[in-house]
Amino acid sequence: MPFTHYRTQGIFLKREDRGEADQLFTVFTKDYGKLKILGRAIRKIKSKLRSGTDLFYFSEIEFIQGKTYKTLTDAILIEKFKNIRNDPKKLEMAYEITDILDSLTGKEEKDNRIWELLLKSFREIENCEIENSLKIENCKLRIIYYYFLWNLFSILGFRPELYSCPVCGKKLLPETFWFLPKEGGIVCWKCLKKFSEEDKKLMKEITVDTVKVLRLFLSEEILPRIKITEETMRNLKEVSEIYLSFLKEELAKMEK
Repeated sequence: MPFTHYRTQGIFLKREDRGEADQLFTVFTKDYGKLKILGRAIRKIKSKLRSGTDLFYFSEIEFIQGKTYKTLTDAILIEKFKNIRNDPKKLEMAYEITDILDSLTGKEEKDNRIWELLLKSFREIENCEIENSLKIENCKLRIIYYYFLWNLFSILGFRPELYSCPVCGKKLLPETFWFLPKEGGIVCWKCLKKFSEEDKKLMKEITVDTVKVLRLFLSEEILPRIKITEETMRNLKEVSEIYLSFLKEELAKMEK
């Protein structure tokens, strides 16, 4: 019985060597979501698949479903992202984005929004001009990363509440806030006393400027052209880290 051939577009996120000449790829595809695809004998110099399957390549691919793995049968390069591959800072950012995407998404779950977000983010990194004089390390790249991260949270169903306190429901005023992952958003100072000391350990104070940045990230279809101060960047990093850690734990519980 002949195999069915599936054709789609995809970005190669990860690869690992298998056996003497095979490689197992993690590919995020337009039509099938995240896939594990085996490239048989692809490490051999004469392999016709090598030209379209390097890490972070955007390619048109074809595969068949085998007994254990999907097997790659064709790969035609569409976009190489050569600036990412030639710049260590951009390359590091591409790794960070793909690691997050891999850790938060399940296999074979098609999502056009994630696909568009991934492709858009890679093109932003590719075309980003890095100013060596910036005090904030990779500032423009970090903005792309956080834009990707918070929009991914939103697409996956974890969009934070940024306009009203999730406890009392009142509109947030420009004052002192706390970000509480457990409540899925920003808690006002009046409701802070309702939480235990244990809960407060999981909170992070969030500045008014950081809230404004997050609102921009989640309301703009394109990456907003904004400048972020060092203080706001540090706070954004702290809030992002506690929410990411919380979501990873929650997703791990859901998988059990």
